[in-house]
Amino acid sequence: MDQPLPRPALWLGLAGLLPFLAGALLAWTAPEAWRGIALQALAAYGAVILSFLGAVHWGLALRAPASEAGAAAPRLWLGVLPSLLGWVALLLTPRPGLILLALGLLGTAAVETRAAARGLLPPDYLRLRWVLSLGASACLLAGVLASR
Repeated sequence: MDQPLPRPALWLGLAGLLPFLAGALLAWTAPEAWRGIALQALAAYGAVILSFLGAVHWGLALRAPASEAGAAAPRLWLGVLPSLLGWVALLLTPRPGLILLALGLLGTAAVETRAAARGLLPPDYLRLRWVLSLGASACLLAGVLASR
């Protein structure tokens, strides 16, 4: 698990922040009539990304070497829980939904930090995940503040 991340992973990951930035910016600057749509778009993208993060762990569980068999069940749970959290967030009004998504992104990164300490995730992946999670969460919380 000590392989460097492929360069496209860095650029695509950073590009993935653009919809978060756009949603937060629109939530603050769009006319009142459009604010709800901007917040809905921000929440939808947050839920999609949270689901994507879960899928990473499903894939790791399915491709794990025999030496990591003990991590299979926790990885599968981490593969499913973010999607469920994202779904619940979309059922809520914007303010609690966006907060739940931000907490889900940060919580997933925190669990991944524990996994990386056990050698189950590459360090480069973890560094990128924290940058992306903090950026995305900041945008989601900016949406919370714009939702007044």
